[in-house]
Amino acid sequence: MTNELTEQEIVRRQSLQEIIKLGIEPYPAEKFDVTVTAAEIEANYEKDKPGFENVTIAGRIMGRRIMGNASFAELMDSTGRIQVYIRRDDICPTEDKTLYNTVFKKLLDIGDIIGVSGYVFTTQTGETTIHVTSLKLLSKSLRPLPVVKTDAEGNVHDAFADPELRFRMRYVDLLVTKGVKETFIKRTQIVNSLRNTFNAKGYLEVETPILQSIPGGAAARPFMTHHNALDIPLYLRIANELYLKRLIVGGFEGVYEFAKDFRNEGMDRTHNPEFTVLEIYVAYKDYYWMMEFVEEMLENVATAVHGTTNVPFGNSVLNFQRPFRRVTMYDAIKEYTGFDVSEMDEAGLRDVCKKLNIHTDPTMGKGKLIDEIFGEKCEKNFIQPTFIIDYPIEMSPLTKKHRSKPGLVERFELIVNGKEIANAYSELNDPIDQRERFEEQLKLGQRGDHEAMFIDHDFLRALEYGMPPTSGLGIGIDRLAMLMTNNSTIQEVLFFPQMRPEKVD
Repeated sequence: MTNELTEQEIVRRQSLQEIIKLGIEPYPAEKFDVTVTAAEIEANYEKDKPGFENVTIAGRIMGRRIMGNASFAELMDSTGRIQVYIRRDDICPTEDKTLYNTVFKKLLDIGDIIGVSGYVFTTQTGETTIHVTSLKLLSKSLRPLPVVKTDAEGNVHDAFADPELRFRMRYVDLLVTKGVKETFIKRTQIVNSLRNTFNAKGYLEVETPILQSIPGGAAARPFMTHHNALDIPLYLRIANELYLKRLIVGGFEGVYEFAKDFRNEGMDRTHNPEFTVLEIYVAYKDYYWMMEFVEEMLENVATAVHGTTNVPFGNSVLNFQRPFRRVTMYDAIKEYTGFDVSEMDEAGLRDVCKKLNIHTDPTMGKGKLIDEIFGEKCEKNFIQPTFIIDYPIEMSPLTKKHRSKPGLVERFELIVNGKEIANAYSELNDPIDQRERFEEQLKLGQRGDHEAMFIDHDFLRALEYGMPPTSGLGIGIDRLAMLMTNNSTIQEVLFFPQMRPEKVD
């Protein structure tokens, strides 16, 4: 980023000063009452249909054709674009023609924001257009918008096609790159669909702390900070699970939260250090019930966004119609590696990893090794929605032991397009068992595992008061948005993804 002005920026600043000299306020303070949007006009206008004789609209100039004493311009508001027709004598009914001859023709630019009033008509070429009778400058743009061009083969040609610029300057990306705004509209539809499903069942939306004294609820490396007034270290939460379970102890039957979580880990096409997770906990349910509930939720989401349960993604069509396939963790590993790891100890698992060319280190316990095998060799193969169920106990320190399979827990992950989208348990509510699991995690931390869980003594105390049988679920909203909007990188579904600071010249 440079502080030096380009030639175009210098010209725009000169135009700004000329506008001020003419007595025109380039950034007026008073409100501008809009009566209609571009989309409403395009959807509803018909010739001689009442209601369009006097409309007022505001937006950004995105193109114009000046033809002497009359001009056409393209105006873009939050809903779309519409053509406007501007005639000098209509907006300048007196002898003073400065507003048109000087301001509109010479001092206004692409990107400036104006408000216009007038009536709607259809041109001889059949284009719906506003015939402008009054025009007001609402905001002068001091930087030119990049012009993004697409050739016949669909290739984009412009420096602004560089993802780093697009993500760093999302405010411009939203204006000039086709489809970006629609991605974020769909993201909101996804969240609204989930919220509607939960509210219809009477579950309560809540908020829990982001700053936590113990970063619990997941195996992840936290961000750390310091609270000056209390003089204590604090962590940005890696999950909100343990606080939501406290609310189940407190008597709520179903609670959910759309949470910002933070993990001090790597960044790639599917990971951002700040991300959005939905977590929901429902008392008197188990993971079998939760699988059916997830199927219902995602059917609803797909239908809300696409009108069908078939969702295009890359070269595939993902089918979110229930039921989804179910495969055990051990069966998945056996299917894609040929190894039956169900009875192996840590040494045997390390030997399997060596044979499969999977990197390990001494900090990894049995659970981490199994997770590495599945992640490296199995996960990518599950394209259609698939529940991977019945995990080894070492991988799941917050999960209830399986009711009929020793050594396993009642847990599932939903894999779609080769990536985990959701994670759910029959929640562990035995406080003695939970304390032992935390102590095992403490040992892993002492071995150097930076993602091992802390012991949360207050959470253990809460469990000792009694938590009913509960099923809990976490869904990565960012990854779900990627699937539902056909985007292969998480940065495309985050308004402002994390990036290195720009260097200022």
